Amino acid sequence: MNRWTKVLNWHRMHKDGEVQEEKTQGQGEEKKKDEKEKINWREWVVDPSGEFYYGWLQVMIFPVIYNWVIIILRACFYEVAHTYLAVWLTLDYVSDLVYIADIIIKVHTGFMEQGILVRDRSRLKKRYLRSSHFRWDMASLLPTDLLYLQLGIQTPLVRVNRFLRSARLSEALDRMETRTAYPNVFRISKLMILIFILIHWNACIYFSLSNYIGFGVDEWVYPNISDPEFASMRRQYFYSYWFSTLILTTVGDTPQPQREEEYLFMIADLLIAVLVFASVVGNVSNVIMNLQNRDNVFFPNHELVKGYLHSRRITKELQGRVNNWYQHLHINKKITRENEILQQLPVTLQTAITVSVHLPTLSKVTIFQNCESSLLEELVLKLTPQVYSPGEYVCRKGDVGHEMYIIKEGKLAVVADDGVTQFAVLGEGNFFGEISILNIKGNKSGNRRTANIRSIGHSDLFSLSKEGLTDTLSEFPAAKRLLEEKGRQILTKMGMLEKTDEGEEEKEKTEDKVARLEGSLEVLQTKLARLMAELESSARKMMRRVEHLELQTEGWEGIVAEGAWSETEEEGERDREVGDGEGEKEEEPEGERGEGDGGEEEEGVGKDVKEKK
Repeated sequence: MNRWTKVLNWHRMHKDGEVQEEKTQGQGEEKKKDEKEKINWREWVVDPSGEFYYGWLQVMIFPVIYNWVIIILRACFYEVAHTYLAVWLTLDYVSDLVYIADIIIKVHTGFMEQGILVRDRSRLKKRYLRSSHFRWDMASLLPTDLLYLQLGIQTPLVRVNRFLRSARLSEALDRMETRTAYPNVFRISKLMILIFILIHWNACIYFSLSNYIGFGVDEWVYPNISDPEFASMRRQYFYSYWFSTLILTTVGDTPQPQREEEYLFMIADLLIAVLVFASVVGNVSNVIMNLQNRDNVFFPNHELVKGYLHSRRITKELQGRVNNWYQHLHINKKITRENEILQQLPVTLQTAITVSVHLPTLSKVTIFQNCESSLLEELVLKLTPQVYSPGEYVCRKGDVGHEMYIIKEGKLAVVADDGVTQFAVLGEGNFFGEISILNIKGNKSGNRRTANIRSIGHSDLFSLSKEGLTDTLSEFPAAKRLLEEKGRQILTKMGMLEKTDEGEEEKEKTEDKVARLEGSLEVLQTKLARLMAELESSARKMMRRVEHLELQTEGWEGIVAEGAWSETEEEGERDREVGDGEGEKEEEPEGERGEGDGGEEEEGVGKDVKEKK
């Protein structure tokens, strides 16, 4: 009995546990339903990358195409407009309501800032009202239908301003192209739809021109509608569409035009066929490749990744992460292959373009503020852009570090090992990862990462490799010392820096001095060798110059010798005359000297000397 009672009690307890589990599950589902039902419309914001926005863009395709197709149809085919007037008016105002709803959704559509969706309603409203989209949207909703009161209800061309909302159609098609699994087929389909609309417009204009000239006047215009065979609405439209297709495709024979209006219409159609359709159809095989190559240049090849994920049967969650990453790149025009694109340009232009694009980001980095422009030019050429999704780890503690990161846009959190606790939040202009790639002496972790960095939203980073940083900072020691000092401070706060002995520090300083002296000695030796080479070249030039002068003066030796002999002879005669005069003065007796006038004698001698000369 005891045994059976235990079994019964266990069975009752098991049933009670199942009932409680069902109750808790039901309560959880009810809470989720209540949370879904309780939407705070005052704080409602549309995510431009969400499913609701994507679905709304698909809804906007219908009113835009409706206006492009039906307005011209009603304006040219009067019977169609009159027969289904109530239907057209109803669809007109339904499309207007959709346009109004689209404006409301645009006001509530968020935008990305720092990689995070902005949900401030006042900022969203101000941004939309100041944009050009608001002016175009309001112009497309002007109440031009009031002109019906003056022109009549059969003038649908008063609604031509509804064409101004065509930008929404192109946005929807572009978004669908990024999401479809068969983009090539989608591009061809989109091209064919545009061609059909073009032929539709041409058919309507043809029928209207036939009505203006007169039905059945000649073979070129539409046949007389009094004939029962050509009186039905379907026959009128299909015949006009067929005739326009013949003209625009230049396939088949068309009747010869006979009036000036007909000739002008044919000329315009043939030009359109040559400039648009013929060029497109003739290069259909190249359109897909050109578009694909262009996408591959700017963005990674999504189709190859999709094929790989499908063949490897990757989970849908991981496939969704990959698709969201690609979608973020396309929506926000994020280019991850800038270096490959700029390789087509010279280095000077690469540097100029890269500096103009990334200089604001680099100028916000602490170590690069007030630095010379040459340092920035060296760095921007070695930066590699990278994009991280929300919740993705940029680096983990303990990983081997091969690069440092600079935050261009977005916010990242320094988290604990549990991934929840946040120590700090890094924003635009901050940098990290320099500790693992700087050779800081005494670092206990070596080149390992010392923290976990996780992206909060979508983050755009620049990565700088260890080799690139070392090569750049070798020419800028001040920035290198600043980075190393900052790294020592961080390691000291974390307790990851080992204290070195004074003897080792002095030894390191001595080694640094010896290395500097060796470098200076090499520089001096280079300069000395350069000076010796210059001295030898100048000596050779001097010897050549002397030889040249000797060759020029060889014929002058006889002339110079004769001139020198005549000059020495004249000087000898002059010396003898002067000597004779002085001897006469000494041999004269004192009486004669006293009787004569010394001044006269001197004058006589001077005259003799002058006469000899």
